Amino acid sequence: MSGISNRQLFLSHVAQTSPAPIGIEMARAEGIHLWDVNGKQYVDLISGFSVCNIGHSHPAVIKAVQEQTEAYMHVIVYGEFVQSPQVRYAKLLTDHLPSSLNCVYFTNSGAEATEGAMKLAKRVTGRTNMIAFNNAYHGSTQGALSVMGGEYWRNAFRPLLPGIGHYDYNSDEVLDAIDETTACVLMEPVQAESGILAPEAKWLEAVRKKCTEKGALLIFDEIQAGFGRTGSLWAFEQYDVVPDILLLGKALGGGMPLGAFIADHALMNQLTSEPVLGHITTFGGHPVCCAAGMAAFKVLLESNMIGDIKEKQQLLLNSIAHPAIREIRSKGLWMSLQFATPELNQAIVHRCVQNGLVTDWFLFAPDRLRIAPPLIITSEAFAEICSVIHRSIEEVLDKTDMHQ
Repeated sequence: MSGISNRQLFLSHVAQTSPAPIGIEMARAEGIHLWDVNGKQYVDLISGFSVCNIGHSHPAVIKAVQEQTEAYMHVIVYGEFVQSPQVRYAKLLTDHLPSSLNCVYFTNSGAEATEGAMKLAKRVTGRTNMIAFNNAYHGSTQGALSVMGGEYWRNAFRPLLPGIGHYDYNSDEVLDAIDETTACVLMEPVQAESGILAPEAKWLEAVRKKCTEKGALLIFDEIQAGFGRTGSLWAFEQYDVVPDILLLGKALGGGMPLGAFIADHALMNQLTSEPVLGHITTFGGHPVCCAAGMAAFKVLLESNMIGDIKEKQQLLLNSIAHPAIREIRSKGLWMSLQFATPELNQAIVHRCVQNGLVTDWFLFAPDRLRIAPPLIITSEAFAEICSVIHRSIEEVLDKTDMHQ
């Protein structure tokens, strides 16, 4: 393979998900920074899509991984052996959740958590109809794809699951749709891929009330929103609503692959019979991943990262404004900047990367630039971030007429 670069091998042998991947060849990552093989430094403005909430390569996470690797890695299919990292992490998570969310099923990813929760809702209620929302993303496997809120993404893979209705977020129409045939309402307490869209508090309370009245389960997807991203440990804490099932992923593993769906033991226990092994996974809740996730969660809990988020959010809001930015939406350290067109946004995103700032767009809001830095980011770093974004905007506008 002499003379063949890693980039060429990447394009030839690693399955591609887009015609234009970012394509940085990574060398290392630490804190809020990434370095490529040429030594160029980047600020990570998206935290690996909200995975690295406490930053990259935290010493406590590295230590936990090393210690657990030396003890044991995979030993048996999930759910058969008592494995300390799973047990301890499940207890720690449920200690910081409402009492009805007391039983954790660990998976490999957020998408698998979605799949498990959908099965659980069908099993518990004996119903098959589900309600989801337009511009929502819950994963890319076929069940999760069925509830994804965009026909562009679903169409090529039909037929998908039947009986799923999609409604606009914050609309009253969904309240009329929840009835005695509804197994579950699956939603994000803050929509991510629509460009950070928060719910109206009264509407969210009404959804909860209608689910309770009709016997439908309410599932909250906090795969991106969880672990402090919105300014509270869980986004739903900012509303007077508790879900029946909670989905976690992304930051759950502290940089390692891990997902979970969490419910009351009385609900979750229904997966153990009729049929036995109602949900099963080989590598879900891998002990090394659970050890890493628990270490990261402890760092988050023992720091003041979450307590500082609202101040940091305001600092960023005070500095980020630019005439080319049409609208700013934010929830904690989670923000979207809207530009005139998707093409303009794409050009600015690419220019930011060239200028050492890793950002991206949103699946259902291609005209919006994503800001979701590690929660450890300092106020001093915001000056650099805003400077690079503003410079990138100006460079794109000077080069083109995209601002028209």
